[in-house]
Amino acid sequence: MPDSQPPPPPSNPSGFSGQSEPAALLLCGARLTDGRSVDVRLGGGRIEAVGTAGSLAFPGPARAGATRVDLSGYLLLPAPAEPHAHGDTALSAEHPGPASYAPDDVQRRVTEAALLQLGHGATAVRAHVRVGDVQGLGAMGAVLQARRSLRGLAELTTVAMPRLLTGVAGADGLAMLRDAVKMGASVVGGCPDLDPDPTGYVEAVLEVASEHGCPVDLHTDASDPARLSRLAAMAGGLRPGVTIGPCAGLTRLPAEAVSRAADQLAAAGVTVVCLPQGGCCGADRRGSAPVRLLRAAGVRVSAGSGALRDASNPVGRGDPLEAAYLLASAHGLRPEDAYDAVSASARVVLGLPEVRVEAGFPADLLAVRADRLAGALSLAYSRIVVHRGRVVARTSAVREYCNSAAAAELGLPRQGRGELS
Repeated sequence: MPDSQPPPPPSNPSGFSGQSEPAALLLCGARLTDGRSVDVRLGGGRIEAVGTAGSLAFPGPARAGATRVDLSGYLLLPAPAEPHAHGDTALSAEHPGPASYAPDDVQRRVTEAALLQLGHGATAVRAHVRVGDVQGLGAMGAVLQARRSLRGLAELTTVAMPRLLTGVAGADGLAMLRDAVKMGASVVGGCPDLDPDPTGYVEAVLEVASEHGCPVDLHTDASDPARLSRLAAMAGGLRPGVTIGPCAGLTRLPAEAVSRAADQLAAAGVTVVCLPQGGCCGADRRGSAPVRLLRAAGVRVSAGSGALRDASNPVGRGDPLEAAYLLASAHGLRPEDAYDAVSASARVVLGLPEVRVEAGFPADLLAVRADRLAGALSLAYSRIVVHRGRVVARTSAVREYCNSAAAAELGLPRQGRGELS
């Protein structure tokens, strides 16, 4: 269902600079979450100035390619990020049988998925990619190629995920993991729950991460308290950090065990990425981590989309604002905390710099047709996405009502030349 008001036209009808390097951009009349209406001037990929609405202009002579965008009626936010995507299998549910791992198919799907998520506002995506087994390093190569083609539109980083890492069968997986890092995978991970020796799997991943200075991102259901305790003990102090998810199995443990696990994760500095929109491990492992309990214990919690229309979740949207909505509606988080899970906390997971609507910060922003954050999480259909100071995506939605006494009395918007039947 679209918004109740049509979005105002920008000064530049397209809103796109059409340049590879960001030109000067002036966002006019945007509303901030604290209620202020402001102008925001962007340049060189960063926020140059923030001032009261109507107070800012381009300094000196108008810059070449300078653009104004009218954001009256829009709420301006730091852009979301997607910390848990599966680009190699995304958008494969429509085709029968297993997802194709032909490099061309993988590259097309991961690119389409990243652009879909960019349209929702996610200017950075972390994609988990399987390596080894029948796909070898082909899928990783395809995702890295997609990353290059998306440069300037969105940041795409990759997690190398081997199936096995222990025993004789795991030797090939371990070699493949190291090769994937040499190719350009920036994060090492996988699913220790699927290895005959989960603790050995974690040890192998941490060893490779230490060798290359990579972050770690592991899939786990977290349904075994002893195994989770060992993981936290091994991960403690590792830099640049350890992330686990989706941890839905925590909800099936006794309260005392969950509380103890949360304290251990907090002490180790392990981040949990939950998947409120649906899992990525099959229907028998759906659900979401106990977000409020983890946060209360001091665990950083971020939220991702997980599977995106593949065999695990054929109806996924990949919309970070929907994830935040579910955290607020189903888990009782305040809208501000729910949005933090898909924006500031998600950026920490991805190792990205903080974004605030203040001078000096990166110009990665999302404008949503709304006046308050709660409204943005409820009906956020019209969106303008800014990455590195450039408008990279725009979605406009208009609601129309048929001609009626009620519509006339309430002044409901009607647009277009014809009348709705």
